[in-house]
Formats: sequence, C-alpha cells, structure tokens
Amino acid sequence: MTSATPPRIVATDLDGTLLTSAGVVSPRTRQALGLARAAGAEIVFVTARPPRSIHAIAGQAGLTGLAICSNGALLYDLAAARIVASRTIEPQAARKVADSLAAALPGAAFAVETGTGVLTEAGYNRRVEHDVAHYREVASACEAGEPIVKLLVLSPAHTLDEMSALAAAAVGELAEVTHSGVPGLLEVSALGVTKAGMLAELCLARGIEPAEVVAFGDMPNDLAVLAFAGAGYAMANAHPLVLATAGHRTSSNDEDGVAEVLERLYG
Repeated sequence: MTSATPPRIVATDLDGTLLTSAGVVSPRTRQALGLARAAGAEIVFVTARPPRSIHAIAGQAGLTGLAICSNGALLYDLAAARIVASRTIEPQAARKVADSLAAALPGAAFAVETGTGVLTEAGYNRRVEHDVAHYREVASACEAGEPIVKLLVLSPAHTLDEMSALAAAAVGELAEVTHSGVPGLLEVSALGVTKAGMLAELCLARGIEPAEVVAFGDMPNDLAVLAFAGAGYAMANAHPLVLATAGHRTSSNDEDGVAEVLERLYG
C-alpha cells in the first residue's frame, strides 16, 4: 500500500480507537475522515456496539454509510437506519454455550443483545447508562423468542484473562468468545462470526482486496480485523495482546492516532 494507491476502505473500531476517552470524535479526526472520503475511501465503523448506539457518533464523524456492529453479527445502513445483514446465534446453541459457561464460571450472569435491546437474566446487573431504556429482564434470555445477536456473560469475580481462558476451554468450537475490555464481561457470537468476517463479506461485494484496507483497533475483538487488513494499526493505548500482534502502531485515541495515519495516507 503506497501513497499512490491509498486504501479504499478505512475500517475503524470506535471506543478506545476513533473516539477519545470522553467518547467523542475530535475535530482533527473528523477532518482526517473527511480527507479519506474526499480521496474516495469508504469509512466503515467496525464495533462491538449495537446499531442504536452509533448514530450520534456517525453524526459527529459526518458519516452515513454502512457500519459493522455487534462484533460482526450485524451490517447496518446508517442512512436508512436498518439492519441489512445479520448473523445470529440459534437459541439452542446459545443455551448450550450459556450452560457450559455457567459451569466454568460459577456465579456468572447472562444477557442477550437482540440488535434492538438487551434481555437480562437475574443477576445480570450491568447497565450502560445511555442505553438503560433498552434493557428488559426476562426469565431466560435464550428462550425469549428474540434474535440472539450476542450472548453477554458477566462475572465480576473473574479477571478478563481468567474468563477468556476458562471460556475458551469450556466453549471449544461452539461459538466465538471475545471481549472489548469491559471488566468482567465476555461477548459471545455465533461460530465463525467476527468483525473481520463481516468486513470480508463487505469487501467481496465491493470488489476490494484486503490489501486495500487500513484498519484500527485496541482490543482483542479487533485482532481479526487488524490481521485481515493490508495495514492493521494498534492504538498506543491498546490491550497488550493487540500491541504484540498488530503489524503497525499509531498514537493513542486521545492523541488522534487514527487521524495521524489518515493524514499521512490521504493528505
């Protein structure tokens, strides 16, 4: 990838990556995204967030295109405000995974992200402040009859590293288990569903090669995207595993690390 052939897709995580620690798009980053768009690049959010929580961010960034949400389970059209593709977990598979994780992580509580809200079981007391209106408690989240976009596993008694190791051993090849850095919270997707998987489908539809993609991320759920892209950048504030694995590094999210690279590529 050279300055003569800048990337055709900019795939970026949001929290800890594109957004500052205050949760906003800085003026410099918005301007750099504009440079990329003016050069013909498509900007694609690739995030663990559900669709309902990215519209304000898209407005700050000046974007109206497609976004990959919920760790690759959903492809969302920002302009039309609709889900255009989904990769959900079958209820029976979700229940089997939940039972396996309950045995491996005593005291764990469960919830389900449906794409439009969160169904919580007893004991799942985590609430995202700006999203509280979309939470509903049910007896069994996996049997509630709603789409299962992600299974959420909460266990404050364990560290994320402990949870990840125990979950990997318990779940095996039943599902994809990752995390985005929230203490005590694992995120489970259907087997084969990752941020990179949905990005690969989008690239195929656009006739774009991985070498024509530049990506940014900071957490383990970004690793597959950084590996897929021709140039994958870990933020300076990234998880140690991401810093050790990614092929490139940039400055932290609070130092406009994404903008720093985009200015060099498209400026």
